[in-house]
Amino acid sequence: MIWNSVSDFFAMGGYAVYVWGSFGVTAAVMVVEVFWAKHAHKKAIAHLQTEVAAKALTHNDWSA
Repeated sequence: MIWNSVSDFFAMGGYAVYVWGSFGVTAAVMVVEVFWAKHAHKKAIAHLQTEVAAKALTHNDWSA
């Protein structure tokens, strides 16, 4: 497609709402994914630290 002006480019041949809307939704989902992955990582690390601490409390060296 050949655009004669910047406004023609942003109009996308009459499909601007669909084109730019899809770009916007994709960008938003990508941003949310980054924050969600960081949250899940922190939650997994906290869970592992809790398990290690619990195992250290129940482990005794004298029962061998």
